Amino acid sequence: MNSRFTTLGRTLKSTSKKLFSSSTQSTSTTSQFPQTLAGLRARLAAESPSLTDFAEDLKSNSSYSVEVGTKKNPLPKPKWMKEAVPGGEKYVQIKKKLRELNLHTVCEEARCPNLGECWSGGETGTATATIMILGDTCTRGCRFCNVKTSRTPPPPDPNEPTNVAEAIASWGLDYVVITSVDRDDLPDQGSGHFAETVQKLKELKPNMLIEALVPDFRGDSTCVEKVARSGLDVFAHNIETVEELQKAVRDHRANFDQSLEVLMMAKDQAPAGTLTKTSIMLGCGETPDQVVKTMEKVRAAGVDVMTFGQYMRPSKRHMPVSEYITPEAFEKYRILGMDMGFRYVASGPMVRSSYKAGEYYIKSMIESDRAASST
Repeated sequence: MNSRFTTLGRTLKSTSKKLFSSSTQSTSTTSQFPQTLAGLRARLAAESPSLTDFAEDLKSNSSYSVEVGTKKNPLPKPKWMKEAVPGGEKYVQIKKKLRELNLHTVCEEARCPNLGECWSGGETGTATATIMILGDTCTRGCRFCNVKTSRTPPPPDPNEPTNVAEAIASWGLDYVVITSVDRDDLPDQGSGHFAETVQKLKELKPNMLIEALVPDFRGDSTCVEKVARSGLDVFAHNIETVEELQKAVRDHRANFDQSLEVLMMAKDQAPAGTLTKTSIMLGCGETPDQVVKTMEKVRAAGVDVMTFGQYMRPSKRHMPVSEYITPEAFEKYRILGMDMGFRYVASGPMVRSSYKAGEYYIKSMIESDRAASST
């Protein structure tokens, strides 16, 4: 394994030198490709052959992933997929308050393996939680998701934005992620409810950083704009998987182009300094080449932050895991993502789209940007 990844690392280092300008090359690169979104897209198009070489090297490496076995003879999870048992004083406090106010978190609904680490603050001390609004029942049925589904879920609680804001304000969190189920049944698809929740929380805690992890709103620009201009700090929408597997993984009403369009609309409509973010799962049957091509398109859409995590099957009713990607391969994707120009990349088997370690760095990045803009 070590020798293979040493070779791969050298290839990546060599590829990166070809792909991305050093300090001595920055002037020529800038003149060739303007520092605009169109210039970024042109640069990535020119670099595609080298990125393909990287993907081929990754694909041919025998240590890229571990097999899951067969349905009759499944193999045990690799050691790096062992989950920690949640606990701690802050974890207990948040869980109690959630039950009292009948609030939902995607951390619990999706059985996230990082729940205890995020709620307690972990090593970084940046305590985070992901609150799910608009109920606990989704109008869509993606093959990877454990959230309940229905064509006619209960109507939203009109008091939820106030209850959520007051609860979060009392927890002492530094960074909160507000997400929701899809609500195709509502005229505004829940965008107004989203915006109201963000606004009420900002009134109570102006300095708290808020990430909104939103549905695609079926590509409705009015809905996207409503949330993008609500006062949030990070606009997140997950593409979930590579372009080629969208139909196999996501609900038929979702698609790759629509999701990219939502992220681009948010970047255009949100106030300057607002970050955009997306996430994909690995281990769904994608190839390294497909992952790299998807990364190119996401970066060309102007997305600032991207995360990669291992897909874990919630139950036997859901899509099976195709393979367990190794931590070393996740790290190679992280390095490539940073070289592509993403401002931050979180990549690892246990990383989820809303992940405490990533949020710590995003928080630091936003604070640094604001400090620089005020001088």
